[in-house]
Amino acid sequence: MTTSTDTLTTADTTTPEPETTASHPETRKLANVKEVLAYLAEQFPLCFSVKGEAKPLKIGIFQDLAAKLEHDSLVSKTQLRQALRVYTSSWRYLEAIQPGVARVDLSGEAGEQIDQQQADHALSTLTESKQKAAEVRKARIAEQKAKAKPVTDKPAYKKKPNKTANNSSNSTKLSSKAVTKPVSPVATAPALNAVANEQLKVGAGVLVKLGQSPMTATILEVHKDDVTVQLASGMVVKTHRDSLYQA
Repeated sequence: MTTSTDTLTTADTTTPEPETTASHPETRKLANVKEVLAYLAEQFPLCFSVKGEAKPLKIGIFQDLAAKLEHDSLVSKTQLRQALRVYTSSWRYLEAIQPGVARVDLSGEAGEQIDQQQADHALSTLTESKQKAAEVRKARIAEQKAKAKPVTDKPAYKKKPNKTANNSSNSTKLSSKAVTKPVSPVATAPALNAVANEQLKVGAGVLVKLGQSPMTATILEVHKDDVTVQLASGMVVKTHRDSLYQA
């Protein structure tokens, strides 16, 4: 499928063009994917946008970006790859992949048109992503309800045995001994080990606990205690490092 980020972020084999972006007095790197996407929308407004309708990107757009921003101190190639991966997996971008719609380059010039196969793949990816998001949301709601209203086991009421008259001469009361039933061991889930600091890096495989069961994911971005991961389904989720465990 040509809308995948693998195609959009192919290796940079073209000769870099001279830098055309305006110089910036700051030399710091942009902090996260959100800032990178905002910067791309500022530099290439006819190609990228941060809200509203998105435009399908030209195949090989990463190569063009790498050449244009080669000497830009604000953003690295790794950040560009991450930003493109997040951008092209967003719902509004996938919704823009429609048959006959033209892809655009950095200057907004129309190029190759979306074919039916590309559109079908984008629709399938969008549907799967929305279903996964609904499952995660449902699991979170159930977990929040469980925490807000803990279930307490009510004591079982025992039926008192009927008293029968004892006609024996030395009438004695019979005492019933409580019968204790052996408690079967409760199966416990395997313990999850928290991700060590040295393992908390981009590209590392982890387990993220969004609901009852942990899901496998890959780290896309780490910013202090906030971590952006991509689930096996392709959905990108921002979570806290406390929710990550060793895979």
